[in-house]
Amino acid sequence: MVNRVILIGNLGKDPEFRSLENGAALARFSLATSESYKDKGGNWQQQTEWHDIVVWRNLAERAQATLKKGMTVYVEGKLTHRTWQDQEGNTKRTTEVVANYFRVLDKKDTSATTGSFTPQDMGGHDTSGQDTYHDSDPGEPGEDLPF
Repeated sequence: MVNRVILIGNLGKDPEFRSLENGAALARFSLATSESYKDKGGNWQQQTEWHDIVVWRNLAERAQATLKKGMTVYVEGKLTHRTWQDQEGNTKRTTEVVANYFRVLDKKDTSATTGSFTPQDMGGHDTSGQDTYHDSDPGEPGEDLPF
């Protein structure tokens, strides 16, 4: 069974970072993905989806240090669901992507086109390590899938 999410989108705001009582680092940010389509009248429409992204430990610290609102980012992770009680005692449920990898796709040179990427960004992992971040938790499954 596979639970894998791959997103390329723009950050809606700077990551929100906090340290938990046990010392674990946590960062959350929103990522917007968009698609365009023609409606029945032949007019182009754009639909934007917002995704809640969560990163832990060293990846959270790197997100806080490198990610800024508006950046184009490639994210890999798994889909999770979380339930909690709001202040009125109502049960709420949210869907999040717990990321174990992200890569900034914006060019460092601001005169370059932002948001461009190569085919390697779609699935291959850059070996240079520049602006590429992995969750290094040994408890996470490896990248080698049996299929």
